[in-house]
Amino acid sequence: MTLLRVEGLSAVHGLLPAVRGVSFEITEGETLALVGANGAGKTTLLRVIAGVHPVAGGRIEFDGTEITALPAHRRVADGIALVPEGRRLFPGMTVEENLRVGATSGRPGAWSLDRMREAFPQLARIWQSKASHLSGGEQQATAIGRALMANPRLLLLDEVSLGLSPKAVDGVYDSLQHLKAARTTTILVEQDLNRSLAFADRIICLLEGRIVAQGIAADMSRDQVMDHYFGAHRRAAHGVPA
Repeated sequence: MTLLRVEGLSAVHGLLPAVRGVSFEITEGETLALVGANGAGKTTLLRVIAGVHPVAGGRIEFDGTEITALPAHRRVADGIALVPEGRRLFPGMTVEENLRVGATSGRPGAWSLDRMREAFPQLARIWQSKASHLSGGEQQATAIGRALMANPRLLLLDEVSLGLSPKAVDGVYDSLQHLKAARTTTILVEQDLNRSLAFADRIICLLEGRIVAQGIAADMSRDQVMDHYFGAHRRAAHGVPA
């Protein structure tokens, strides 16, 4: 069943186009990774789907209903949750308090404080620590947990491993396996291409705001995706050396 359908979506930053005529679908229970070089439009695309960046053109459908003009808080209530780049926790609140905030505007469902302790054991040890005192990995786990407390049908994860140590990234991805097991529909932006290929069911590669490649993750090699990252296929089509 198609949960999200994006048709001809466009968005701008000031006068600069950031997303250009993007169309794709994601089925319920699927994990989709958006990959591409810096400035490819990945974060803007996530923010548009979440309703926190304006649409310049195109259409968004969620569970068969058009939501293109729906404000962000209504999308959260309908089941779309965003983990933003930079985490954006409430620094003076504890881990528990940040998680409780996530539950206030969401839907009833299986994600609870008890389940959060199980899925993110690194948080159970720091439950009453303030967010400002956490490591980067602990902050990222808290930010993901806060979004899950809204019991989303679609989780949007922006820059999962940005600024984290390899050990912290391992811990976050270990916890994300609970999402896979629960078949939580997920779109993630991830700079670590190896992580994307290993974790996602499907890959979409963006270049300058456009989709230049997509496919089943298991059928795509790192070299193939990297060629699209930097426009090698487009240069070859115009007879320009790579």
